[in-house]
Amino acid sequence: MAELTHFDADGKAHMVDVSGKAVTARVASAEGWVKMDPQTLDIIREGRAEKGDVLGVARLAGIMGAKRTADLIPLCHPLPVTRVAVDLAPDADLPGIRIAATVRTSGQTGVEMEALTAVSTAALTVYDMAKAVDRAMQIGGIRVTLKDGGKSGRYEAQ
Repeated sequence: MAELTHFDADGKAHMVDVSGKAVTARVASAEGWVKMDPQTLDIIREGRAEKGDVLGVARLAGIMGAKRTADLIPLCHPLPVTRVAVDLAPDADLPGIRIAATVRTSGQTGVEMEALTAVSTAALTVYDMAKAVDRAMQIGGIRVTLKDGGKSGRYEAQ
């Protein structure tokens, strides 16, 4: 098993030094979901939420979250994010909203945290916008599904 990189030899948390790494194209994708009552899903699909377009606002929140990741995660490097795509899809079988995000950059470290933050922020926004009708919603399944670029190579979730 690999060592934890965010701790120095004395066990103190530190930001990893990536200055010796090559600048390469990097991409990461993540996914998650918000489970809800079927009637809540209908309200969102039909655009009847009091706060407005739930999916549109959550998509923008996810993009903004990805761009602000270094402000939220203490040891995360600020990166020049070159693309963020956030997709929210209603799923009657869940029932709820499935969320997927893909983030790209050219840099010295990966964008997994940005993809995870995009999904998390979008999910929290869905909850915030629909909580007036369904406080029992659940957020879950948040995970990295793809990471590519850099020395460690490609990872794809099974």
